[in-house]
Amino acid sequence: METNINQQAASKARELSRENRFVQTAISRCDTDKGFAARLRRADNPSTEYQSWDFLGQFNIDIENDYARLPYTTVVAAIARSKADGNGALTLGKAILACYDYDRESEQAKSRLRRLLACNDLPEVCRVLRPLFALIQSKVNVPLDYVRLLKQLRFFGHRTKTQWAQEFYSQTNSHDFKESSE
Repeated sequence: METNINQQAASKARELSRENRFVQTAISRCDTDKGFAARLRRADNPSTEYQSWDFLGQFNIDIENDYARLPYTTVVAAIARSKADGNGALTLGKAILACYDYDRESEQAKSRLRRLLACNDLPEVCRVLRPLFALIQSKVNVPLDYVRLLKQLRFFGHRTKTQWAQEFYSQTNSHDFKESSE
């Protein structure tokens, strides 16, 4: 019976995307190991990100390649700082909007979005996201969709930027997250 359960768990794990496994494992380990979480909180700082490399290595992430490594270090640091108990459903565009009471006319909200959309490459967007995550964590009580964000960063480009803008300007479900967090 135990073998059957292990086989089912292994089969389910294979069904999950690499990003999904990464996010779920990071959330689970941060929840149970505070020292591990502390090391991951430093993953988005170039001087201390090496502390997360053993975790990244478990997922066969090429730590020598910035474009392979940075999406993972950025997201795992955000997860560790957020203390989330699971992957959320809040997209980045909606999270920015939620920080400003869902006011699409807020100059501060639009300025934050424009700065994010003005990024030209992955290292720049990862640097811009770090303080944005801190703002989101302080203002919004709903976890981000880290799996979606990780996929967007892994394939960062024009399409990712348009997704963030669409999430921000979309009229649908803007208050769903706000109400569920109260």
